[in-house]
Amino acid sequence: MGEEKPVLVKVEDGVCWISLNRPSKLNSIVPEMLDLIGEALDRAETDPSIRCVVITGVGDRAFCAGADVSFLSGLSSSEAEAVSRKGHQTFMKILRLPKPVVAAVNGYALGGGCELAAACDFRIASEKARFGQPEINLGLVPGWGGTQLLPRLIGVAKAKEMTMTGAMLSAEEALRAGLVNRVVAADRFEEEVKAFAATLVKGPPLALAKAKRLVNMSLAMKAGLDAEAEAFGRLFSTGDFKEGVAAFKEKRKPEFKGE
Repeated sequence: MGEEKPVLVKVEDGVCWISLNRPSKLNSIVPEMLDLIGEALDRAETDPSIRCVVITGVGDRAFCAGADVSFLSGLSSSEAEAVSRKGHQTFMKILRLPKPVVAAVNGYALGGGCELAAACDFRIASEKARFGQPEINLGLVPGWGGTQLLPRLIGVAKAKEMTMTGAMLSAEEALRAGLVNRVVAADRFEEEVKAFAATLVKGPPLALAKAKRLVNMSLAMKAGLDAEAEAFGRLFSTGDFKEGVAAFKEKRKPEFKGE
């Protein structure tokens, strides 16, 4: 994979830091990383010394650029649907974890990276962060919960704009849309994230767990996630997807035909 450990995990001052570690690939995700993220979340749930989780990306260019396109391009429809469901399973662990989870978005959060951030309880963005769901440019839809999470965070109209046009939001635009909680200067980013996490660590664990569970009860998404996974898989058998991947690799605009 080019880097020895694609996901780094450390516990410090009550915070479990989960860092995506493929900076040369903009921290794009391959299936192994979903397993590693899931294992870290399982540890955070059972370790009483952990009071908060922070998910971030290594380097200063990207939080996570989504699923690795080179991996996706070789999947069959059934394999693609399975990858979608695997992502759902991992990201649902974030929603169900009885501890607060913060996405520290230090750069690009695209595709599955934007969905990973959306699954977290809080999103703190560097002023350099950029958010987007560019799957439409490949002839696809978001496959890791974006079609369900984004409308709940930013409203139906803005969610459609992101998923149907591939429009990218700056950090300030994401703040105005309600996608992020706060935007901080790049040179103070780590300091601000640590301070926010420390506030959560000092909070009452039982009340925090109850508050998260009660608010998330409004996020009933099972039927929508099932439909998303099915649609994601079906689109892999289309000519438009093949054209989208070819155009991506050839660095040109795709010519979609609805086939």
